[in-house]
Parts: sequence; structure tokens; C-alpha cells
Amino acid sequence: MDMKLEFVVLPVADVGRAKDFYKALGWREDIDVGEGEGRVAQMTPPRSDCSIMLGPSLTTAAPGSMQGLCLVVDDIEAARAELVGRGVDVSEVFHAAGGGLPLANGQGRAPGLAPDRASYFSFASFNDPDGNGWFLQEVTTRFPGRLW
Repeated sequence: MDMKLEFVVLPVADVGRAKDFYKALGWREDIDVGEGEGRVAQMTPPRSDCSIMLGPSLTTAAPGSMQGLCLVVDDIEAARAELVGRGVDVSEVFHAAGGGLPLANGQGRAPGLAPDRASYFSFASFNDPDGNGWFLQEVTTRFPGRLW
């Protein structure tokens, strides 16, 4: 049986403001329906099979409470530069220190690209206007068994 992650609910206070932010990143607007507390928008990153669903009443989670969302890119420096060029406040590139993965609170991070630019270990981070936290993660070679 196939199972695919279709969308992730992202808690936001203002759907219009959030939608404008993600459109500025170059994301596709799939839907925008309803009004007020019932308004819902769906946005999809370029070439992604998974979307985000924005709406104030889709979840009881507080706006800005989603952390550690990850966008995989094949060139972390180019992706960071593109987002900065679109007006996003993106961290400098960092890598996982000590063999683990970096945490949203900044622990486990070392500046710069991963040694030997190892796939899966170079990151940058940014937040949306509500404070939902995103990572960019450079993946150039998939682990065995993973589909690209």
C-alpha cells in the first residue's frame, strides 16, 4: 500500500500574511477558501509533493509553534542566497556538530558547511512571520533505500 504525506497543517494567526510570505518564497498557491476563522490556504514548495495548509482553526496549536520543518535542497548556499534575495532572514550555513543533528534551539551547531560537504549535514534556518521554524538541509546523495 502506498502512503504519501500530502500536507502539514501550519498554525498561523493571519492566513493572508502567511500566504504572502510563502508566495514570496516562490511557492505555488493551491487553494484559498473561506473567510475569517474559517479561511484556509494551501501552499506547495517548488517540485514538492507535500504542501502546507494554513489556517487559524485547523489545529489547536498556537501560531508559530511548529519547529523543525525541513526543506531539502541540493545546494544549500544557492538556496540560502535565493531566499535572502527574496527578503527572508536566513541564518548563515551551519553543520551538525558532534555527530548528531542540530536542534532548533541552536545546540549541536557549528558554523559553515559540513566537513567534506557530507550529504544531510549542512543546514540553514529561517522563520515565517508567525515564528514557525524551518530548516534548509542539503542532500546530494540519498541514504540507501530512500527514493529521490
